[in-house]
Amino acid sequence: MSDDIYEDVIRTESERMNTDRMEMMVEIYESAECVRDHDFRTETNTLQPLQRTGSVCVKIRSSRAAAVCLVLLCVLLLTAVIVLCVHIHTKSSNYTQETHQLLTNITNLSEERDQLKIKNKNLTNERDQLLNKNIALTNERDELTKERDQFNQKRNELWKLLNEMGGYIYQSSLYFISSEKRNWTESRRYCTERGADLIIINNREEHEFVKKMSGGAGVWIGLTDSDVEGRWKWVDGANMTSGFWRSGEPNGYKKENCAVLYSSGWYDYPCNDAFKCICVKNI
Repeated sequence: MSDDIYEDVIRTESERMNTDRMEMMVEIYESAECVRDHDFRTETNTLQPLQRTGSVCVKIRSSRAAAVCLVLLCVLLLTAVIVLCVHIHTKSSNYTQETHQLLTNITNLSEERDQLKIKNKNLTNERDQLLNKNIALTNERDELTKERDQFNQKRNELWKLLNEMGGYIYQSSLYFISSEKRNWTESRRYCTERGADLIIINNREEHEFVKKMSGGAGVWIGLTDSDVEGRWKWVDGANMTSGFWRSGEPNGYKKENCAVLYSSGWYDYPCNDAFKCICVKNI
């Protein structure tokens, strides 16, 4: 568009120069006409004064000069208008580029804002997850603290039992012997009141340990066939699958329904007889 405007300016200047040349030719022609008219008037009418003829020529020249000045002013005004249009067009182009740049900046800022929103959302989610983990860890800590306190309490109770009853610890269990003799039912109550129960012997190693602990004296164990004759069951309700009976035992039938441990093996005795008992407590 700028090239078209410049071409118009050049074309206008060329036309102006042509106009100037034509005006100069017109002036020369008019001067010649004035001279011929003067000569003609002098020859035909000697009475017409020469000054009047000269003044007419001057007026004609003045009118032509005014017209030329007007044309020149119009050309200058048109040139100024064209230059102003070129200037406005250049400014408009610059403004268009600036507007495009501003729109690009706004788009980039909008994208950055959206990215910041996404990051903020992710950080919020991470914060919530960390808070939940912190709550879970706090609960676990409280549970562990509670279990530790319970463990300490049980440990203190075990130490108390060990000190009071001369107990022994074997395979994570506390074993202790009653100080007094009681029947089988009272002996079991004695154990349960202390958070324990009559001993259940599961293997030979434990059997040998209990024999040494009792010192060879007879002690009640947690085995009876009081419910069904001949079906020996432990105090936890499990059937006895293998035992360490002395040869010939059990032989008491209905009269002897509770088991007593001796160093030589197990015997069946009447449940109302009095013996010490061995209690066991899991720790």
